[in-house]
Amino acid sequence: MSSDTSMTYGQRYELLARKLETCIDVAKLDTADEKEAWTLAHDILDLDEAFKELTSGLFRRLESAELSSDEINDVLLEIGEQLRHIRYHIDDSRYFAYLRGE
Repeated sequence: MSSDTSMTYGQRYELLARKLETCIDVAKLDTADEKEAWTLAHDILDLDEAFKELTSGLFRRLESAELSSDEINDVLLEIGEQLRHIRYHIDDSRYFAYLRGE
């Protein structure tokens, strides 16, 4: 997949989904209603954004020297929301079921 930042989310999504469709281990998880490649592509792109927000934004903000106790709590809550979002996308995919002990 290209790391071209000029591509839209939709373009990245379609490119990744089509690539994932070629993987036998992904395709065998398709159902009559849903192609696993497309679910997995969505999950991966959203995970990418969540990880960027954590590592480039929230973790750096938490390290800021000038945070009050309330601001620290706010950043921790935002980190928790990103972690919740990450967990959702891990749970959403059939491909990563083994991470849930399935």
